[in-house]
Amino acid sequence: MKMYVGGAWTEGAARTAVRNPFDDSIVDTVPVAAPADIETALASAVRGARAMKAMPAHRRADILAAASLALRARAQEFAVILTREMGKPIAESRGEVGRAAQTLLLASEEAKRATGEMIPLDAAPGGEGKLGFTVRIPCGVVLAITPFNFPLNLVAHKVAPAIAAGNAVIVKPATNTPLSALKLTELLLDAGLPPEAIQCVTGGGATVGKQLCTDGRVRKISFTGSRDVGAAIMHIAGLKRVTMELGSNSPLIVMPDADVTQVALATAATGYTNAGQSCISTQRVLVDRTIYEAFLDAVTPMVEAISTGDPLEESVRMGPMISEAEAARVQSWVDEAVHGGARLVVGGERDGAIHRPTLLADVDPTLRISREELFGPAVAVTTFEGIDEAIALANDSRYGLGAGIFTENIRWAMEFVRRVDSGNLMVNWAPNWRADLMPYGGLKDSGIGKEGPKYAVQEMTETKMVVFH
Repeated sequence: MKMYVGGAWTEGAARTAVRNPFDDSIVDTVPVAAPADIETALASAVRGARAMKAMPAHRRADILAAASLALRARAQEFAVILTREMGKPIAESRGEVGRAAQTLLLASEEAKRATGEMIPLDAAPGGEGKLGFTVRIPCGVVLAITPFNFPLNLVAHKVAPAIAAGNAVIVKPATNTPLSALKLTELLLDAGLPPEAIQCVTGGGATVGKQLCTDGRVRKISFTGSRDVGAAIMHIAGLKRVTMELGSNSPLIVMPDADVTQVALATAATGYTNAGQSCISTQRVLVDRTIYEAFLDAVTPMVEAISTGDPLEESVRMGPMISEAEAARVQSWVDEAVHGGARLVVGGERDGAIHRPTLLADVDPTLRISREELFGPAVAVTTFEGIDEAIALANDSRYGLGAGIFTENIRWAMEFVRRVDSGNLMVNWAPNWRADLMPYGGLKDSGIGKEGPKYAVQEMTETKMVVFH
């Protein structure tokens, strides 16, 4: 495929292959943007921002709504692209396409609601007889840097609110998974988006991303990815608005009154989706000592039943990781945990890029698999005694994106809500749950700012204060 720069589809001087992580076959090739291409994209985006600022809200809404309908009509085409470039099972890819269409539609509605507010100036001495109100204006040029794990919906979560707010947007998709972002760019242009309102620039983050992040014409950066890359972007970005959706180490607390069958179902459903490559994937299960063995007995056969293989086959529930190197890394973390005293209950092996769904019991909470972001298909189980120890273990991480608890005790549930340091809290479900309309973001090293179309529009606009004297 070509990249979209300066209002035109272009080949670029060099190209790189996009590979299917299941069999390492070449899916397609994309350009590697050179510095001149990036300069063209930036200059074009500035012009596009002027065009978008002048476009009425109802027109922006119509474009996004038309794109949503078009995406639904081409759902199977997009799902196959997702599975081939990323490796998630085809059923999960269809789900992601449906969510992306919903995200576009939600953003189209928010285009009509980007309002300011009246300010009661007469509440201040000297404010009598004055009229005050705020006006929201677009930032200008928004840079969207997206990850490989949800290469369509997470692009939609950045691009659609940027358009809704009246900005131009430069998309820098993940190097491994650029194809769905390029296809979404094509779809938005077909829906009527002005030619210079979007750029989709492909290439490596260390070069392409750095040039884009440091340029003063970019007024807003929305990044989803690792904590370390996010910190590096913050260091070089300068005086820009930023949204950072970073890593996690999501805990699930299981209190003694929980239904262990329901907990087991939730763990199997949320610890291995997308081969565990989700920021809020259930990574740690903290189980009260009195029901610990019962939980392990319930969850073990469910994890064993997760089928792996070619993700284009309908029966496969878990496909490969994004690369063999990542699968090898997960295996090394699992081996390290076993050497540190953990008990391997299920899995632990890999075949190329496929790492078998893995369950570890008796995990020491000081081990790396309990403290850092694994981003792979392994779940670590640890015991606790009492709500205070459970919350202390849940908070014993630099991350704070998602957390869950299973309990019927309202006091325990409220203790969890008040005291667990996480941006997304699930009561009677596991951490890995998100509705695309909700405010989504983390605490601590998990990030800054919120996504969800309503909240992203706020992040992608600036406020003017107006006073009539």
